[in-house]
Amino acid sequence: MEHSYENADALVRAVRSATGEPLVGFVDSLIKQQYALSYVYQLAQHALAFERWCEGHCISFHTLKDDDIARYQRFRLRHRSRRFETRRRELHALELLIRYLRDRGVCPPPPAHAIAADGVVEEFLQSLRRDQGLAVVTIESYARMARKFLVWRFGHGDVCLRDVRATDAYAFIQSEAKRMRPAALKTVVTALRSFLRYAQFRGEVTAGLALSVPAVAGWTSTPQIPRAISAEHAHRAIDSCDRQTPVGRRDRAVLLILARLGLRACEIVRLTLDDVDWDRAQLRVCGKGGRESFLPLTADVGEAIAAYLRHGRPTSPDRHLFLRSVAPIRGLMEGSDGIGTIVSHALNRAQVDAPHHGSHQFRHALAVRMLQLGASLPEIGRVLRHRSPQSTSLYAKVDLCKLRTLAMAWPGGVR
Repeated sequence: MEHSYENADALVRAVRSATGEPLVGFVDSLIKQQYALSYVYQLAQHALAFERWCEGHCISFHTLKDDDIARYQRFRLRHRSRRFETRRRELHALELLIRYLRDRGVCPPPPAHAIAADGVVEEFLQSLRRDQGLAVVTIESYARMARKFLVWRFGHGDVCLRDVRATDAYAFIQSEAKRMRPAALKTVVTALRSFLRYAQFRGEVTAGLALSVPAVAGWTSTPQIPRAISAEHAHRAIDSCDRQTPVGRRDRAVLLILARLGLRACEIVRLTLDDVDWDRAQLRVCGKGGRESFLPLTADVGEAIAAYLRHGRPTSPDRHLFLRSVAPIRGLMEGSDGIGTIVSHALNRAQVDAPHHGSHQFRHALAVRMLQLGASLPEIGRVLRHRSPQSTSLYAKVDLCKLRTLAMAWPGGVR
């Protein structure tokens, strides 16, 4: 079969002739997500084998249970191919099919193994979404840590927040400190304080309990110097992108946005087609706390985005500006699986030994460059969209040449 979407109808008709509507819709959904047709065909064959097994055991999709899925997996374990790729594809097909059937209500959802803490965490999660304006990744992290604390304190039984004491928060942080490094432990502290402030607002814990959560010692009296990628290394990373490929055009546009505008990774992930104002040469950015800002769309950034939109962006109903290059075609993921991966691959291609492989070093580099060109800290803060001058003040110690003019002579040293 030719690997082109012109043969999609023929593939659907072939599946329709052998099975019922659920699998036809499943194949249609795979095609719409732009999986390669050769891969769609293989997934359809595995899904068809599962349906035939269900028919042979008089099991309907409408009554499908987890036990039935487990029985089929044990059956396939005895007849599964020795090739790893075939086994992996078979498991992937079953996972996609079950998810498709459950999302559309064809088969019942998995049984909920809820505990008392889940209800409290769900209300906390809704409050974070509604009132705090936090990023999705942050909300999920806070909710996950709140659940862990409640299970640690109350187990699977009833939750009574009025019984929580300062010693509980202290003991929980101590238990987490045994397996976490200080940087990760600070996230636990922040999440627990957020949850206890929420409980205090509801009147379920005593006032000031959030303040009892111990801080994590950083063993430094001042913040660390921002680790910024050098201008030369940034240029090499950007130039390493192949402009002749769709992925290269996308990655180059992302890296230029990082280097020229200093956006955070999550802000790039959230960009949509509607955020680019070509007439005014502006880019609308949704920052922390849901605050909107408008940044100038520089010529090189605009050209890179336009090249990606014309010759690189896959056809998709998804309105995100940057999309995945492989199926399922959708917006990039937040965290290291999205922008961080693009940065890491670019640095590896350019053979750059950067301070680290994260995207935030480009944001630091922009601030350092502005400082070297004579920009003031308030100006840098406006470009980086800092809410507090304290966030920008850490760049004051980056320009070592100017700091040397302020340093006092060492007693007994050379003047």
